[in-house]
Amino acid sequence: MFWLSHHHAEEYNRTYVLGGVRVCARCLGTYPVLLATLVGLFKLRAPLAWPWDIPVVLGLSLPAVVDWAVGRFRPRSGSNAVRTLTGVLLGLALGRSLFIHVQKPLPPVLVWQAALVAVVAIPVLMASARGSKP
Repeated sequence: MFWLSHHHAEEYNRTYVLGGVRVCARCLGTYPVLLATLVGLFKLRAPLAWPWDIPVVLGLSLPAVVDWAVGRFRPRSGSNAVRTLTGVLLGLALGRSLFIHVQKPLPPVLVWQAALVAVVAIPVLMASARGSKP
């Protein structure tokens, strides 16, 4: 079953089995925290701008992006605990940037976050498609 697990059989080491269902370790940290962050920020009527939004969102996103990039070249490296933790951090970051985006489309924090992902993901995907290492 492919519920919250976008991993094929050779990557099952990156999933948990919950009730007979495979769940991606990072997604398990990301999505519940993202939802809780969004709900919390709306409930608290958080401001749309904090001076530290960009560095904090980028700092919280970076561990998941780096862990993902390392995993592309070393599929057996890492642990699900680390993946889940980086997912929690990513969920916090995405929750904040999406909270702003929902009310003020394409805020700088979301653009910077997307740029961070692109700067890491594009070369990693290109290198892994060629079968080389960065």
